[in-house]
Amino acid sequence: MSETINYLFQNTSLPLEERVNDLVSRFTLEEKVGLMIQYQTAVERLGVKAYKHGTEAAHGMAWLGEATGYPQPIGLGCTWDTELMQRIGSAIGDEARGFYKQNPEINGLTLWAPTVDMERDPRWGRTEEAYGEDPILAGKLASALVQGMQGDHPKYLKAIATLKHFIANNNEVGRGDQSVSIDPRNMREYYLKAFEIPFKEGGAQSMMTAYNAVNGVPANLMPEVNEIVKQEWGMDGFVVSDAFDVSGTVRDHGYLETHKEAVARSVKEGGIDSITDDGELMKQSLREALAEGLLTEGDLDVALRNTFRVRFRLGEFDPEEDNPYAAIDESIILHPDHAKLSREATEKAVVLLKNEGGILPLQADKLKKVAVIGPLGGTVYRDWYSGSLPYVITPLQGIQEKLNAHGGQTTFSGGTDRVKLKSKRNGRYVQVQAGEQAALAATGDAGEQASVFELTDWGWDSHTIIAENNGLYLTTDDRIIKASADKIWEWFTKEVFLVRPSEEGPDQVTFSTWNDTPITVNSDSGDLLVGSGSAEETANEINVAGAASVANGEEDKITADVFEMEKVTDKFQAAKEVASDADLAVVFVGNHPLINGKETVDRPDITLAESQEQLIREVLSVNPNTIVVVVGSYPFALNWVDENVPAILYTTHAGQELGNAVADVLFGDVNPAGRLNMTWYKSVDQLPEFMDYDIIKGDRTYRYFKGDALYPFGHGLSYSTFRYDGLTLDRKQVSVDQDREIYLTVRVTNTSDCKGEEVVQLYGHAENSRVKRPLKQLLAFRRVLLQPGETVDVSFKLPMSELAMWDVTRERYAIENGTYIFMAGSSSANLPLNTALDVQGEVIPPRDLKQSVKAINYDAYEGVLIDECREGGSATKVKEQSGWISFEDAEFGARVNTVKLRAAAQTAASVEVRLQSPEGPLAGRVELLAGGAQEWRDYTAEVSGVSGRQDVFFILNGKVSLSMVQFV
Repeated sequence: MSETINYLFQNTSLPLEERVNDLVSRFTLEEKVGLMIQYQTAVERLGVKAYKHGTEAAHGMAWLGEATGYPQPIGLGCTWDTELMQRIGSAIGDEARGFYKQNPEINGLTLWAPTVDMERDPRWGRTEEAYGEDPILAGKLASALVQGMQGDHPKYLKAIATLKHFIANNNEVGRGDQSVSIDPRNMREYYLKAFEIPFKEGGAQSMMTAYNAVNGVPANLMPEVNEIVKQEWGMDGFVVSDAFDVSGTVRDHGYLETHKEAVARSVKEGGIDSITDDGELMKQSLREALAEGLLTEGDLDVALRNTFRVRFRLGEFDPEEDNPYAAIDESIILHPDHAKLSREATEKAVVLLKNEGGILPLQADKLKKVAVIGPLGGTVYRDWYSGSLPYVITPLQGIQEKLNAHGGQTTFSGGTDRVKLKSKRNGRYVQVQAGEQAALAATGDAGEQASVFELTDWGWDSHTIIAENNGLYLTTDDRIIKASADKIWEWFTKEVFLVRPSEEGPDQVTFSTWNDTPITVNSDSGDLLVGSGSAEETANEINVAGAASVANGEEDKITADVFEMEKVTDKFQAAKEVASDADLAVVFVGNHPLINGKETVDRPDITLAESQEQLIREVLSVNPNTIVVVVGSYPFALNWVDENVPAILYTTHAGQELGNAVADVLFGDVNPAGRLNMTWYKSVDQLPEFMDYDIIKGDRTYRYFKGDALYPFGHGLSYSTFRYDGLTLDRKQVSVDQDREIYLTVRVTNTSDCKGEEVVQLYGHAENSRVKRPLKQLLAFRRVLLQPGETVDVSFKLPMSELAMWDVTRERYAIENGTYIFMAGSSSANLPLNTALDVQGEVIPPRDLKQSVKAINYDAYEGVLIDECREGGSATKVKEQSGWISFEDAEFGARVNTVKLRAAAQTAASVEVRLQSPEGPLAGRVELLAGGAQEWRDYTAEVSGVSGRQDVFFILNGKVSLSMVQFV
């Protein structure tokens, strides 16, 4: 910043808004255009430096070099520890400052974390990135992380937390062009709630919109960003679009025809303040939108005031000596205290799922030999949003260190096959060819000349292969196959090969690449080719849509060559050999973070890979002292394992300290207290259709699920035992008009001889509600440490608003008059304590359908979804051929004679008005004219028998959309 020019915005004694307004007013229009994108351009004449919005920091600083790594967010969610989350956020914010000191133009202080999307379905490919299925748990943990990242200074911010992805982003396949249907109650009580908490309690200063559309409108155009986030919640920071999402409004959704429309509507209607996209395309589109009046300079001013308000609070325009965070330098990166924090977080994230007969904790002095087995036992994997880890401790290393002190030892079997491959085309073995490319060719004449490959089966045909010649992964440039990758970490996981049995006989297989292109052998050279070897290489760059198809349309017509697979080492036999010779076996199973479930890829199932479960079976058959450790990014259906294995631990991919933390828990140096942040189901058969976002009707999550879960939400065991003695209320009756908080106390005692942490969980249920309410819903929680024999009173102050439901009849929150049951315990399925509270709230009056009512404010439905009404708002739309919506408990008085509808129909269609049920008495029928999907018309028809207090059903026949109803 120039010291020779004295602008108002440089005067640190002035109010923030005055300084921001002054600076923005000094930019030229072209300068404003350059400041609207992610990489904000410098304005040297005003001393404004170039600045980048967006640095990944989901569980540590990512993509900038070595940084401290913490457990994946799903693991952090299992800690149920807000104090820990705040410390982790603070450490991440510190390292962000360190990287900013290195290169302030590129290493910005706007951190793209945390992800607070609700995890209503465990099949979501990005389950690893968020905090669970409950909005209170996710919201409180996210809020604590935000507070840590942003700091506690009254004027300055350490860094900026960007909440993502707003909203309802819980599927990967089709995320860029599909719309999800969410009614007002689901939206307010579930999806929005998780975001509201870190804004209101955490003070988050930024938010990212999602790729998907919601109710027919792309998320970057949703009016809710302005109406709810900025106005209702009072967020005064800025909103960013997800990468390439504004252009995706044209490219992927096909919602708009031009990029100038996309940028204009994103800024004006969608509340986007910073565009993350092709910078030059966006700047040109902004210029065109301005020139044609789609945008005004004032619209840019609003957005820039939001982004620069935050830049001012980061201290960019103030003397460094005024900002305490400016003194943080590069020495903070990889600080030893952060490594200790990483280990603590990883330990606290471990969940003890089962411990039959007290087999855990292990006693190192009584174990001479422990067999460590499985594909997750000897390595530590990074996910896409991990940083470069400074070091890793594998589970094998962690266990060996515990045994070393007592003279014990470990043996290891990786749960992988070692094989030789012979081409059936030319009868020659596959070898690694020397040279830079380390290409593969079927050229070996004899078995001893063949290369040996280590084959890891990740399930659903997906395998990774390491060449023992050079220790590198097989990969591809989409033309030939090479043994040249030292790690698996790119946008497209080109180190995955689909291995399938051939019909030609046993041990005969075919190979296809990551995008299912068949692998062939060149008849002359023996080279292993991708298809014909002439396709274009797929650039390994971020791609919103995800999977890339083969470049040459002819490639998919090529038949994969057959290879004979000769096993040098059979994984099951090798595992049994080491297990049978050990006192105890620990089998590590789970997932690879970039295979069969990741960004752009949803999970094919929730089971373990078949070969992994078989590995456990084989080990258990020779050693009953078998423990299973699941290292995974999401819940698994471990039915057979739970029935047969005495002890099971779960941890997520946890970064550098994974091995130490697992060993600490196995050997009792750490008493496990992690709790599941999602329901672990027994089968996908217990889940609705994947794209069904209605958790209320679909009985999703522990809130509504009536089935028998494998492990319930909040489940987790300990080496300690705890007794719940009492749940007390400060009063048994409250009035909404007078009382603002409810005070509850839970008494808990550690009845064991070892100290341990318990996660005290408080749930609630509303009786006699007008609507379907959760069977139970988490209201509060606290992780507390208790010494042996210690009793503690855990107190909760609960805002009365936590008892509210969204009343669709009046479009506002309401606390109903009635009885509320509070329950406390150690999980959603273990709640030994309960107490009742009588609330003097309000009685929701009967519906008044004589006023114009939005069709989306129905009480029940079948066969419809919510879509856009381009006149404003949303409409109910028939999903296939017919459907219905109902309005219950409507008061009509003596009689009404006419029904009015606002509707659109793509073909000739009809709407029937029926009473009492969808098959009840016909009160009237409206015939609709064929037109466009957004060609809205008013319709009226006579009705009969509509009087008094009744339930009314609208039966939609044909391709119908309905936005408003009214009786007169």
